[in-house]
Amino acid sequence: MANKAIFASARRADTTVNDAGGLAYAMDAPAALAQYVMTGTFNSTFYADAKADTGRVVGLGRQVAPEFLAKLAVFAREAGYMKDAPAVLLAVLSTRAPELFRLAFPRVIDNGKMLRTFVQIVRSGLAGRKSLGSAPKRMIADFLASAPDSLLINAVGQDPSLADVIRLARPKAGDASREAAFGYFIGKVAANDARLPEAIRRLEAFRAGESLDLPKVDFRLLDSLPLSAENWKEIARSAPWQATRMNLNSFARRGVFEDGALTRKIADRLRDPALIARSKVFPYQLLAAYLNIDPAVPAIVAEALIDAAETATENVPVIAGRVFVFPDVSGSMRSPATGYRRGASSKGRCVDVAALVAAAILRKNPQAEVIPFEGRVVPLRLSPRDSLLTNAEKLAAVGGGSTACSAPLRLLNDRKAHGDLLVYVSDNESWLDAGRKSQTETDAQWTLFSKRNPEAKLACIDITPNATTQVRALPNVLNVGGFSDAVFDALAAFASGELAGVNRVVL
Repeated sequence: MANKAIFASARRADTTVNDAGGLAYAMDAPAALAQYVMTGTFNSTFYADAKADTGRVVGLGRQVAPEFLAKLAVFAREAGYMKDAPAVLLAVLSTRAPELFRLAFPRVIDNGKMLRTFVQIVRSGLAGRKSLGSAPKRMIADFLASAPDSLLINAVGQDPSLADVIRLARPKAGDASREAAFGYFIGKVAANDARLPEAIRRLEAFRAGESLDLPKVDFRLLDSLPLSAENWKEIARSAPWQATRMNLNSFARRGVFEDGALTRKIADRLRDPALIARSKVFPYQLLAAYLNIDPAVPAIVAEALIDAAETATENVPVIAGRVFVFPDVSGSMRSPATGYRRGASSKGRCVDVAALVAAAILRKNPQAEVIPFEGRVVPLRLSPRDSLLTNAEKLAAVGGGSTACSAPLRLLNDRKAHGDLLVYVSDNESWLDAGRKSQTETDAQWTLFSKRNPEAKLACIDITPNATTQVRALPNVLNVGGFSDAVFDALAAFASGELAGVNRVVL
């Protein structure tokens, strides 16, 4: 049946207008909230405003059952790899169900950045409170008291800073070392205090020029220092997987790749399946890294990104029967996948996400047919023998016009085609085909197709935050949103008739 739990679907056939001005169907509150949370980074998109989306999430969070709210916050963080959205849900939950909040908190707030994000959201008043409140303050204090030294040291950032959070929560230290660390972060303990954790003392000794041993900390803490080429090689030698992916061009500029053995080590790290799984990387981020790699980065490292992309999409299902994939390559899909943010927009675009999903399905299902569309079908032939990133790059390079989600379905109906699974990957903002008043053209074309193919299923993967869909909720329709490999898990479960998603979370 249709997956009503994982970013579920519109149960009613209520027509509305989408952000592009086209006819669409309204989702119910749990479905809409899940869709916003699994695709929303609270930055502006091609059609929508960031502030409006954030307000919608808070409003929807107050409408759904508290247990669903808690489970969705955990699911969005653990399976969807989302950051801001789970923290917003947690802030809303703290005002509605303190017991559920306490259960969800340690699973959502799993590092210093998430902690700072949560505090920032609460202090903004967005979730209905401006002070932390007793339950949030207690959970934050417990987190600070029990977190490893390395987590606190690497909590880089401002507004709020770690010092701000410590002052607000007033955590009680369990030993002299942690007590000194709290004092150090708020400027009340000297950098050379013997009680400080060893990692802090190493960092301060290096900063003061008293030691040449590079401390093993987030290298953003060292960025302002006059680092040598050997220092940069040492940083690259021990950098975590995500930091490695994000700093390949920096490493090239700093001469890191002049060391052949180190270059091979970096390539091996990037393609390591265990590290890829632990990193929670979005597959499209690997495509973005590959497309934006500096020519000075060696080929062996670029090829490792290709291998990493193959690994990151390994859970794409092998699907029995005839499969069609419809990636949206229209103009609005050129917007950043995580939205527009002044000075920090993602290089990965929505069209890159769609292209990568389509290429990944083709890779696992060589008999699948990929039909790109914008206002019309865009002719393009892909080979399943080409690498995942090669096909994704080809797809992302075509199109750019208006949006008519019905176009590929209309083509199949004109052919009198037969199929078992049809997969859309789109921002769902169809408007060019909005000629009917009570039914979307995509829904009408799906009705025709499913009459000819009564066992067929339709999966609509939405990669931008909105509360509408182009096809009514039916037992053979799945509406799913997000960028992570959880989307592939949902697709596999749907294709095999299983149920997966938010409601399977155990708090």
